[in-house]
Amino acid sequence: MAKRYDRTLGRRAALQVLYESDILGTPVDKVVDEGVVPEEAALNDYARRLLLGVASHITDIDRQISKSSKNWAIDRMPLVDRALLRITVFEMQHVDEVPVAVSINEAVELAKDFGGDDTYRFVNGILGRIARTMGEDVPESDEIDDMEDEPQAEKTAEPEVQTEPETEVEPEAENAEADSSEE
Repeated sequence: MAKRYDRTLGRRAALQVLYESDILGTPVDKVVDEGVVPEEAALNDYARRLLLGVASHITDIDRQISKSSKNWAIDRMPLVDRALLRITVFEMQHVDEVPVAVSINEAVELAKDFGGDDTYRFVNGILGRIARTMGEDVPESDEIDDMEDEPQAEKTAEPEVQTEPETEVEPEAENAEADSSEE
């Protein structure tokens, strides 16, 4: 059980570091080697394995993501989505001790925590397509295919504010209520 938890923490930390690497424009292997990681993303061995694996296979990983995503160029994807896809594609193809279905499920959970409202569907659709090209038996989903035509909403977007319609009280009605309470 401890190994599973370590992997979950490793995926989470790897996602945070890969995201930061993209924002700063610093190669991920440099971030890992120099220990320049966010305080909340302490790197365990599994996180290091994922990050260094992504760094060494980035060209192939990006090519697979691009081939499997409809209407989305990889450089136009939200950074969280792209980082999560990269980590998971590496894990699916190079970490034999983790079943592909588990990798996809973990990615979906991270997408729910870190991505926009529909990120989990977007990520699940692309990873499902990649898994099928690997010969994995994962179900297809038309709903997910349709999602890729729409831009992903970021979690940082302003929430919609819904207000109750204001009702005006006529002054005469207000006075009538006051008069009746004085009696």
